[in-house]
Amino acid sequence: MRKVKLNGKNEIEVKVRHVALSYDFGLPTYATEDSSGIDLIACMGVAVTLMPGKCHAFQTGLAMEIPKGYEGQIRSKSGLAPRNNVFVLNSPDTIDSDYRGEIEVILANFGSNPATIFPQQKIAQMVFAPVTRAKLIEVDELSEIDRGKPKERYGDEF
Repeated sequence: MRKVKLNGKNEIEVKVRHVALSYDFGLPTYATEDSSGIDLIACMGVAVTLMPGKCHAFQTGLAMEIPKGYEGQIRSKSGLAPRNNVFVLNSPDTIDSDYRGEIEVILANFGSNPATIFPQQKIAQMVFAPVTRAKLIEVDELSEIDRGKPKERYGDEF
């Protein structure tokens, strides 16, 4: 992995391959100089309508070689989510550094109206982030905390 610093920003080198030979929409880009994520677009020839309560895996036409020690996090687009109630289903979705297949984005329509996704529409963003691996240690007890007695289940306080 080669990490370089350009224009005062940390950057990593990610190799990208077009896997959808019918559609070559170029490389993903950052919308602005300070954008955290690259925009992923729908790589398809016809529009797809997502009915309320339904989800669909959209192809991006891209495969990536993310450097070891990093992941790609696929997140909802702020423009698509509030206007259409369409979100990345398992956000953030993780693309591991050892995955080389086509990146797909699972979008779900949580609204009450159909939402149409058009060819080349920006459907998600991908943020590259370092990964920290944990060394898990089995113990009989955990240290005390100031929050009081632990609940029986996570979320019991709701």
